[in-house]
Amino acid sequence: MDPNRIIQALKGTIDPNLRIAAEHELNQSYKIINFAPTLLQIIVSEQVEFPVRQAAAIYLKNMVSQYWQDREPSLGEVVFPFNIHENDRQQIRDNIVEGIIRCPESIRAQLTMCLRVVIKHDFPGRWTAIVDKIGTYLQSQSSGSWYGSLLALYQLVKTYEYRKAEERQPLLAAMQIFLPRIQQLISQLLADATIFSVLIQKQILKTFHALVQYSLPLQLINNTVMTQWMEILRAIMDRGIPTETLEVDEDDRPDLAWWKCKKWALRIITRLFERYGSPGNVTKEYNEFADFFLKTYAIGIQQVLLKVVDQYRQKQYVTPRVLQQCLNYLNLGLSHSLTWKHMKPHMQTLCQEVIFPLMCYKDEDEKLWQEDPYEYIRMKFNLYDDHALPATAAQNFLCKSARKRKEVLPQMMEFCHQILMDPSADPRRKDGALHCIGALAEILLKKRGYKEQMELMLQNYVFPLLNSPMGYLRARSCWVLHSFSPLRFHDELVLRNAVELVKQDLIEDKEMPVKVEAAIALQTLVSNQEQAKLYIRAHIRPVMQELLHVVKETENDDLTSVIQKMICEYNQEVAAIAVDMTQNLAEIFTRVLQSEEYEENEDKTVMALGILSTIDTILTVMEDHKEITQQLEGICLQVIGLVLQKPIIEFYEEILSLAFGLTCQSVSPQMWQLLGVLYEVFQHDCFDYFTDMMPLLHNYVTVDTDMLLSNPKHLEVIYSMCKKVLTIDAGEDAECHAAKLLEVIILQCRGRGIDQCIPLFVEAVLERLMRGVKSSELRTMCLQVAIAALYYNPALLIHTLDNMHFQHNPQPITAHFINQWMNDTEFFLGLHDRKMCIIGLSVLMELPSRPAVLEGVSAQIIPSVLLLFLGLKHLYSSRLVNKPDLLANAGAQDEDQNEEIPSDEDEVSENQSAMQHQSSMPSGQAGEGVEEEEEEEEEEEDEEDYWDDEGFEGTPLEEYSTPLDYDNGEDEYRFFTAALLRIQTADAAWYQSLTEPLSDDQKKQLQEIYSVSQQRRSSAAKW
Repeated sequence: MDPNRIIQALKGTIDPNLRIAAEHELNQSYKIINFAPTLLQIIVSEQVEFPVRQAAAIYLKNMVSQYWQDREPSLGEVVFPFNIHENDRQQIRDNIVEGIIRCPESIRAQLTMCLRVVIKHDFPGRWTAIVDKIGTYLQSQSSGSWYGSLLALYQLVKTYEYRKAEERQPLLAAMQIFLPRIQQLISQLLADATIFSVLIQKQILKTFHALVQYSLPLQLINNTVMTQWMEILRAIMDRGIPTETLEVDEDDRPDLAWWKCKKWALRIITRLFERYGSPGNVTKEYNEFADFFLKTYAIGIQQVLLKVVDQYRQKQYVTPRVLQQCLNYLNLGLSHSLTWKHMKPHMQTLCQEVIFPLMCYKDEDEKLWQEDPYEYIRMKFNLYDDHALPATAAQNFLCKSARKRKEVLPQMMEFCHQILMDPSADPRRKDGALHCIGALAEILLKKRGYKEQMELMLQNYVFPLLNSPMGYLRARSCWVLHSFSPLRFHDELVLRNAVELVKQDLIEDKEMPVKVEAAIALQTLVSNQEQAKLYIRAHIRPVMQELLHVVKETENDDLTSVIQKMICEYNQEVAAIAVDMTQNLAEIFTRVLQSEEYEENEDKTVMALGILSTIDTILTVMEDHKEITQQLEGICLQVIGLVLQKPIIEFYEEILSLAFGLTCQSVSPQMWQLLGVLYEVFQHDCFDYFTDMMPLLHNYVTVDTDMLLSNPKHLEVIYSMCKKVLTIDAGEDAECHAAKLLEVIILQCRGRGIDQCIPLFVEAVLERLMRGVKSSELRTMCLQVAIAALYYNPALLIHTLDNMHFQHNPQPITAHFINQWMNDTEFFLGLHDRKMCIIGLSVLMELPSRPAVLEGVSAQIIPSVLLLFLGLKHLYSSRLVNKPDLLANAGAQDEDQNEEIPSDEDEVSENQSAMQHQSSMPSGQAGEGVEEEEEEEEEEEDEEDYWDDEGFEGTPLEEYSTPLDYDNGEDEYRFFTAALLRIQTADAAWYQSLTEPLSDDQKKQLQEIYSVSQQRRSSAAKW
């Protein structure tokens, strides 16, 4: 393969004038043997221009990603798809690690991605040699090869990072060689603070983190090895950062290697403590390690981290991530008496001089508020924003310490109270005090002593600040009211005042961050306080208009859920403004979708989903207002059209839900047109969304059956969709839905002349049944379509079955169907399915010309029916049982709920408590107890196998109702008994065959069914 020809083509891809011809040249060449290895030669050659090497690296990465894995021809295709030839693969395997070592950073990044793909598919099977190759370069005395070989090792470890412990054996075998070497290397480099040394240390830490973060290989990392690593991690956290780093701009410092080293060391330390080192909160294989970790390392590490936190307190620079991780580690230490006792003396300083300042309004907050209030809102609502991380960690630490350690809450509340009482206090400190109190609201509302004071606290310190000249204090005060919205107010005027002030901040405030907090506070007050709801009722129009304005301006997703909740609270009042609101939301949606940054910005997608969900809520609430729904239809169809036109597949679920909402009462001509559009979409890419289409398709069938049947095209489209789902490999959930829809059509159109459809429907489901079905749900659903057809017209079904033949199945299909049905009657669950099965079996018993197979199963028919009736009896009675009294526990909130743990005790998880309780029993007794319990459980399971939750709850598909399920639908008790009585009269011998095998118990059950049938007949007569 001529390298110069490829170099010229790669050069061409960089030049806009030559790009098309160059790409054509490469597309003609890439399948030629030796093309990929030649690309790698170009990449590593220093004689080639750098942009060309970069282009080659990107091309190779794409090739390896697409064509490295062995691929077989697709179903029905003869030609094998292109794969990189094995000779070429071998050359790449032989040279890629060297390429990573020799190439500069931007090219190296592409090659490491190639390496990950190669390892994923070839290690250990085809490429055990990678272990020797990495080992050679890692052991080398030439430090120039260390960094690249560590990058290669990192790809190996990352490939196995989330594998189950038993699947990690190839990696652990390799790490037996590498772990001692990288531990030796990092120990050797610790004292060297040069950038080259620190980058290698960072890479070693990243590799160790990937090795231990999902499962800890104790066979590889014993206590001795762990102690060596913990010493390294402690030393990294304890060492200083070169003073010259302070000359770097503060925003860029977190990216410096020295700080990244600390970040990765902390991530390892925190992960080890949280997942493996916290006694009482780990899985059993780590119990011993957890005890060892806590006793051996936890306090030493905590000392170092308290030192880092103290440096922050003394105004020395610490990156946000490092500070956050330090606080997360200390948070874990709150649960254990050993670490708590060591932390306790520092607690007041920690809370008042570290945690508290982090929760105050800061210079960077003020700068962002003034320069870009919309970005400020986004940052405050994004918990993962780097700037927000330490404040979130501080809040979590404060809440947990106040909940678990009794000394913390009184001290902190007194500290905050002093600040709020002081008229000359710095407003930012007032913000911090309110932030602390609001964060502690859930705990304070559970403690009677504090709860009684909260109304006064709001009145004295929060209400006045709702009119503060400082926007951030008005916003904070709204947030505090939101936090205390469940408080039981004793004075209605205080509550009314709160609601009025928050409404004022929403409607009249000029600062957008204040409006956002006011919107959320108002909604939570309305949802939690009946009086607030009554008061806002008169102002609902301006409130909703302002909410829409704020959503339009900020595109904040939290506010779309505020609007949804307000719509649900004021469904009657919203009727007057529903059309305007929906029009506004549709305009915002269009603007979001058409904005330039939509593709790159995930927040925009979340926002757009929120708007669709809000429109859906309006439709649901307006369901009974037919004239309003008609006006909403045009707006919603524009939105649906926009999504389908682009198309934006991730919104299909939402627009299908909108279409469902528009067809619940009636189906307009425009909505019938949409069926054709959806069919086109379905053909292209919508198999995955068939289950989401189902509620809408069900409406087309059941809401406007006349129109469905007036145009043969409608039924044809729906049948084609179901047939396609049942034919291709769409997954059993979609197939169940398709079969259900066919059953619904048959039952909905019974007596409406769809005889020509029955053979098609039955053939579709039985053909699927013959291909083998794993789940009983799909099996019974396919059977149910044929049973519905039997109920629709018995003679037509039998004729259809007798004339139906499938490949590979010599047995007459009629016999196969009936035998399968008899075998599966116990799997008909829920109300509708059992009812359909009983009615079907009743029709089957009464067939005038019985298929021969029926004689062979006659002894099973009535027992099957009795079992189904027994299931129905349980189901009917379980639905009659009163719901538990929701008010029974209402008084409990007045009592103190205490989660505090004494200083000398540890917090343990609930399962751990149960295990400890068991282990504290005398050994024999504990064992006996467990054995007895297990035996009892097994017995209960045997008895209740048939009466599982599904049996009581019904099936998910039951929400798709049919005429059988309506109050005036067929009564299965009366239907069955009438059929059996007619058989007794007309064909005594057949009646004898059916009833003779019954046991005394079964005869008794049959008698009960007669009695229920009689009662139901009498009740129906009265009506």
